[in-house]
Amino acid sequence: MYCNQCEQTYRQSACVNSPGICGKNQDIQSLQEMLLYGLKGMAAYAHHARRLGQSDEQVSAFIEEALFATMTNVNFDLDTLLGYCLQCGEMNLRVMQMLDQGHLDRFGKTAPHMVREGTLAGPGILITGHDLLDLWQLLQQVEGTEVKVYTHGEMLPAHMYERFQQHPNLAGHYGGAWQDQKREFAAFPGPVVGTTNCVLIPPDSGPFAGYRGRLFTTNAVAVPGGTRLEPGDFRPVIDAARACEPCVDDLVGESLVGFHRTVLLERAQVIVDAVKAGLISRFFVIGGCDGAERGRNYFSDFAQATPQDSFILTLGCGKYRIRDYDYGEHLGLPRLMDMGQCNDAYGAIAVAVALADAFDCGVNDLPLTLVISWFEQKAVAVLLTLLHLGIKGISLGPNPPAFVSPNVFRILQERYDLRLTGSQAGADLRVAMGA
Repeated sequence: MYCNQCEQTYRQSACVNSPGICGKNQDIQSLQEMLLYGLKGMAAYAHHARRLGQSDEQVSAFIEEALFATMTNVNFDLDTLLGYCLQCGEMNLRVMQMLDQGHLDRFGKTAPHMVREGTLAGPGILITGHDLLDLWQLLQQVEGTEVKVYTHGEMLPAHMYERFQQHPNLAGHYGGAWQDQKREFAAFPGPVVGTTNCVLIPPDSGPFAGYRGRLFTTNAVAVPGGTRLEPGDFRPVIDAARACEPCVDDLVGESLVGFHRTVLLERAQVIVDAVKAGLISRFFVIGGCDGAERGRNYFSDFAQATPQDSFILTLGCGKYRIRDYDYGEHLGLPRLMDMGQCNDAYGAIAVAVALADAFDCGVNDLPLTLVISWFEQKAVAVLLTLLHLGIKGISLGPNPPAFVSPNVFRILQERYDLRLTGSQAGADLRVAMGA
């Protein structure tokens, strides 16, 4: 196959679509992949927003143009492709804003809320993923019955919205992050509903086999042997809950959620006054998309080492790395504040911008450190949004994005001071604190 970029002939499997084969192509391929992954993450958020009645023609038009730019023999210019990546971040900010508004319009005000963890006696349904509309439709269909519904994974933030808090069939939360689902789904006796990405293929054998027949999926989600649901129709799940072994009383604790941007912005002046008085040393945003590989204990080590006069904002499934620890309180607020799902990164940005306005400075001048766990396409979209906003000094880890070429990473380091987490959380924390 002849390569138009480097004017050399390669095997078909080793040209433009194989990064690292052709040195001149490597950076172009890297930016194309960054753009494609960002578009995938943004499309997931846009899908959720559209289901809630929120859409923007400008976003749809950009997706079409950006995908066109990644086609064969269209764009060979590094700066132009990087510009598309940053514009993807700009469009993703709009998408996250629409999704945030859609959640508030549909599910009501947000407020801190203590969530029961574990199960209560009786038939139960476990729902995982990110799509809160699916959760709401399920609750509407079990209302008035004995069936209880439990959130899992990124569904936990649903409990911060007024209408979910008031629903009698929403019984609490069960389990942790997506990478633990095989063990947790096998242990849960009732049916499980997967609404979005981060659903794993159920094992055929071993200690966690056996729940495949209890796994239902909706929207774009499907797994071999699972049961696909018709959109909005959860009757098969409800029937399965009644036929399955019921849950038992097994409450294992409780957790505090609900520090949505609207909650924090109501207290913005108190926070600003405390910073000016020297009562708050720093804010840390520690969260993101979690994974199962080694090295992710870095984030729990980092969080536990933060000073007592600081606050930790967390979101995404990365929260499960750091939430099972007592960080105490400061100024009457919990030091660890859960802001929501990965898409609620918009809230963290809105809070940072509001604080910067209050201090008459830029976001980069705030006492703010971002330590982001890196895993999948939505994380790419959020990172591109942060870069679009010009936010510098972001730490990513535990591994560098595999699709970013050395030269592209060098450019991002030079322009945005993008960093990789080190091997020692304590050393990185001292750098963040200026010690």
